[in-house]
Amino acid sequence: MTEHQNITVGRLYGVGLGPGDPDLMTVRAVELISKADVVAYHSARHGRSIARSIAARHLRADQLEEPLVYPVTTGTTDHPGGYRGALDEFYAEAAERLAAHLDAGRTVVVLAEGDPMFYGSYMHMHKRLAHRYPTEVVPGVTSVSAAAARLGRPLVEAEEVLTILPGTLPEEELTARLAATDSAVVMKLGRTFPTVRRALERSGRLAEAQFVERATMAGERTAPLAEVDPESVPYFSLAVLPSRIGLPQAPEPESAESGAAGESGVAGAAGAAAEPGSFDPVAGGSVVVVGLGPAGPLWLTPEARGELAAADELVGYTTYLDRVPVRAGQRRHGSDNKVEAERAEFALDLARRGRRVAVVSSGDPGVFAMATAVLEAACADPYREVPVRIVPGMTAAHAAASRAGAPLGHDYAVVSLSDRLKPWSVVAERLRAAAGADLVLALYNPGSRSRTTQVGLARDLLLEHRAPDTPVVMARDVGGPTERVRTVKLADLDPAEVDMRTILLIGSSQTQAVRRGDGTEVVWTPRRYPER
Repeated sequence: MTEHQNITVGRLYGVGLGPGDPDLMTVRAVELISKADVVAYHSARHGRSIARSIAARHLRADQLEEPLVYPVTTGTTDHPGGYRGALDEFYAEAAERLAAHLDAGRTVVVLAEGDPMFYGSYMHMHKRLAHRYPTEVVPGVTSVSAAAARLGRPLVEAEEVLTILPGTLPEEELTARLAATDSAVVMKLGRTFPTVRRALERSGRLAEAQFVERATMAGERTAPLAEVDPESVPYFSLAVLPSRIGLPQAPEPESAESGAAGESGVAGAAGAAAEPGSFDPVAGGSVVVVGLGPAGPLWLTPEARGELAAADELVGYTTYLDRVPVRAGQRRHGSDNKVEAERAEFALDLARRGRRVAVVSSGDPGVFAMATAVLEAACADPYREVPVRIVPGMTAAHAAASRAGAPLGHDYAVVSLSDRLKPWSVVAERLRAAAGADLVLALYNPGSRSRTTQVGLARDLLLEHRAPDTPVVMARDVGGPTERVRTVKLADLDPAEVDMRTILLIGSSQTQAVRRGDGTEVVWTPRRYPER
């Protein structure tokens, strides 16, 4: 206890009341409310306080009550500081009213619906008073927990992630976050409901969404969110995306092989194709080709994360599939990296049987990856009617460039050095053309255990057009545990140091490699090109 003007100051309590049912208040909350000298609670201008109504049976006639009446409840105000200015002024005045009681040695309880530190009004008093007076916060059951209980559905299970969002966020932000998470709760509906509903629909989560109004209170309502009339939605309601674990799964296709299928498993399942014309759009099957980015989850877009979570089946090169978290109810079909056509047909066959299929691809699926293979198969019988979408990802070239600086800051060309699908003569012709045009070059698939000559041939060819000291960024495993990025001169490029996990960025005549004051070297290509 501290002393103030020779009087022992009072103690401040922020007391959580739970979601609405007085029987859900904690024993500690009831004890403090019944003994307090002063009970404070927030309300709108009409004077009615939900918090006070929850605690009413425990209030005493001789207690002092401090209604903290908001001056505004919407964003409209003529206050010179706007809505935020009006609220800040109100919180400051309310805090000083409570401080007067505390200075007089009175015990002050501030009632808070739900939990005091969870989107509550009490926290504004806490931030202004807790450093001045002895303070205790008593937790309460949140509306989120009450909503899950009333739905009878787990919010999260095992390694699932729960995201809690205010409905006041912009629609694009809501969409991205809803797509990227496992489970979610959106607070503060009311006027935001149309925006939240659109975000759920755009993120592909509307069918899962549940609506909960006034959980544990009079007038409680639960319903599938898609069926709710926007005009009937109050502020005290939630949108809930419960756990996906244990949801009914579509039946497994008879020809599909479960588990981590090897190369023969994918090829065999694809060979057992459905009869032409048997695609049933009502079944909802589709294929989405998802770019994982160059490495781990930090490089994955929210859209891609959402598509991976929503899929019934995951198909891809086993090394890339291993980067996708295992989810209950999903089937994974891994294969070797040399069966792109078979993998594509396998995925399309699964979709024809009503499955939601995600084909995974490293980097961006449209850059030397699986999007082309899937689209090539999807444009022929019997797959013409199967819906196919492409979800982009961070490319290896852009990831490598970011680590080095900005070598792709001007015009550049992207070339694969692999001659497995095209003759080396074509590769060489394209290298000469790009080098003659003085383009920066991003070279994919530079070498492997079975291809050891291409890097040396490309280096010698480029030296016919570029200075020996042209900067070359050698980037290996960018974003991964063995990442190594360094810059060498073109003449010093050693093929023995290059493998399939390496990407090469060859500078133009304008590309600079500069050692900065902190000792780091950056590579950049000016955006302005000199007139010849």
